[in-house]
Amino acid sequence: MLGRNTGHAGGEVRIEPYSTMEKGLEEKTGMLERSAVVSCLRSAAMRITLMAAMTVLPIPLAAQTRGPLPGPPPGALAAATATPAAQSSAGPREKASHITNEPPALPVDEIIQKFTQREEDFRKERGNFTYTQDVTFQTIDPDGQVDGEYRKTTDILFTPEGKRYEHDTFAPVPTITRIGFTKEDFDDIEKVWPFVMTSAELPNYDVKYVGREHVDELNTYVFDLEPRKLEKGQRYFKGRVWVDDKDLQIVKTSGTSTGLIRKKDDYAFAHFENYRENIEGHYWFPTYTRADDVLHFKSGDDVHVRIAVHYSNYKRFGSTIKIGTATQADPQKP
Repeated sequence: MLGRNTGHAGGEVRIEPYSTMEKGLEEKTGMLERSAVVSCLRSAAMRITLMAAMTVLPIPLAAQTRGPLPGPPPGALAAATATPAAQSSAGPREKASHITNEPPALPVDEIIQKFTQREEDFRKERGNFTYTQDVTFQTIDPDGQVDGEYRKTTDILFTPEGKRYEHDTFAPVPTITRIGFTKEDFDDIEKVWPFVMTSAELPNYDVKYVGREHVDELNTYVFDLEPRKLEKGQRYFKGRVWVDDKDLQIVKTSGTSTGLIRKKDDYAFAHFENYRENIEGHYWFPTYTRADDVLHFKSGDDVHVRIAVHYSNYKRFGSTIKIGTATQADPQKP
């Protein structure tokens, strides 16, 4: 959860919730420029209180078959065309909604049952793939310039025995200082942002059918989701999903992550959008997540953040492998 940075002496790098901000901006750093991206992002760097050994998600986008509204090229952080909203909120922030009240082709309950089962099948299928994750997290000053940045690129791989592990290929020293992070933040990026609504998750949510909408070249069913009960130690999605009316799988997600928060904690959560693409068969894989939001805290100044997460280079590892949560593991030595 994003919170205020307390600051620490001795240049210690770790993650913690916000409390009071002690340090201001320190020094300007150079310019971030990557591949054929047309935007140059200036960063005024500081320090970030980041926890060692944290696991995050990442950036190269590979538009492999079809999908709604593909994101910018790898490394690009496109600024929002509209002024960021006054506060984080669940649900979509569409510039122009074209949702109709046209009745679905199937009963709503049947659509929900089928698409959550398809999502469960997809969750298992994605476990058979290696891929690259790349994340860019920036804080933006009042003049619209980058004043801190966190970057990390990770390959999700398998050992010869079929055990998933993560290998970080790019992780420069972060320069964010106005906000701090907790483990929950990175769990959100990894698990909530590329949200998978399985049949096992269905009892945890109230699901409301909103209507139908044409998104890019796709016809979709639109649903609003809200967690029924917040359990300690659990993270949830709150917002809207778009389900392809042919493959009956989520192709777009828009909302926020949420969970139980103690009254004394000063946390804020960015509104995000996640897009999927048809990578293999009728399965839709996450390829791009973006967030451009102003975080509001109980105390201190608001913080404008801009985040881009890309998932690319999906490759099937093998026809029979173990499926499970990715863990840090050393590849087998020759």
